[in-house]
Amino acid sequence: MMNAERGPRSVISILATVVAGLFLFCGGAAAQDMAAHHHMDSEFDLMQGNTQQRQDWARARLAKSPRHQEWVEVRYGNRTVKCFVVYPEVKKKATAVVVIHEIYGMSDWVQALTDELAEAGYVAIAPDLLSGMAPNGGGTDELAASNGVGQAIGKLPPDQITADLNAVADYVSKLPAANGKIAVTGYCWGGSQSFRFATNRPDLKAAFVFYGTAPSSNAQGEPYQVDKTALAKIKAPVYGFYAGNDARVDASVPATTDAMKELKKPYDTVTYEGAGHGFMRAGDAPEPGADASQQVRDGYPANKKGRDGAWVRWKAILAKL
Repeated sequence: MMNAERGPRSVISILATVVAGLFLFCGGAAAQDMAAHHHMDSEFDLMQGNTQQRQDWARARLAKSPRHQEWVEVRYGNRTVKCFVVYPEVKKKATAVVVIHEIYGMSDWVQALTDELAEAGYVAIAPDLLSGMAPNGGGTDELAASNGVGQAIGKLPPDQITADLNAVADYVSKLPAANGKIAVTGYCWGGSQSFRFATNRPDLKAAFVFYGTAPSSNAQGEPYQVDKTALAKIKAPVYGFYAGNDARVDASVPATTDAMKELKKPYDTVTYEGAGHGFMRAGDAPEPGADASQQVRDGYPANKKGRDGAWVRWKAILAKL
C-alpha cells in the first residue's frame, strides 16, 4: 500500500533511483527497453517501490487453489534455479509448460498464472531466472527488497538464460506426472525469451509469445531487424499474442512474419484490439484496477477482453499438442 506519510523528497529520491535503474537496464544485451515494457503507470510504480512482484489478490487466489504447488531447486553445473511447480488434477500424464516471467521477475502474478495452467490440465513450471543474482545469492525476492530487479534482468547473460531454461525443461519433462512433451510461454521480456528459446530447443512442441519480439540482429539503437539465422533453427510452431495498443512491439511483427514465411516456419499471430502491452496481467485483477494505476483501470475492460480471448485460443492450441 502507498505510504501516506511519504513526502515529496522521498518520492524524488525514489524517482532518481528508478530512473538510474532504467538507464542501466537499457544497456543490458539480454533485455529489452524497460521503459517501453513498463505497462503500469510510472508514478504508481514509484510509490509502490518494487511491489510489481507482489499482488495480494494473486497470492490469495494461490492460497485457495486445490492443486499441489511446490518450490524446487533445479541444479546443473554451478547453477541452482529456484522454480515454482504446479500439478494438474488429471488421471493421465500431462504436457509440461515452462513459464518465463516478465521483467518483474518471479511475481505473485506469474505464480498465479502457473497455477491456472495446471488448472487447465498441464504440469506448469516457472523458473526464477534471477536465482543467484542477488548479492547474497538470492533471487527476485532479495533483489526486490533493494529495487534491483530491473538492473539484474538487464545483466542476465543470454547463454545463462538458455542453459537455465534447458535445465528446467529437462527437469520437468522427466517428472512422473509429465508425458515428456514440453511447451514454453513468456510475457513481455519473457515473451521475447520464449521466442529466443524456440531457436535453442528443437524438441519444443510449441512456443507461446505474449507481446514479445523475435530475436534481432541489429546493434543497440539501430532499427529492428529480424535475426534470420536464429529463426532458421526453430522447429516448433510459434504462436504470437499481441496487443492492439502496443505500437513498439507490433512494429516488429510484419518483419517477423515475412522472415518466418520465407524460412517456412509456422508463425501464427493474433492481435487483441484495444488491449495494451501486458494485457494478460492488466486484465487479470479480480476487480478493475486492483493493485493498479488509473491508466490500468481505464484500460481494464479491453485488457480483460484480450486476456479472455487469449486464454480461449491458448487452451485450444495446448489441447492439440
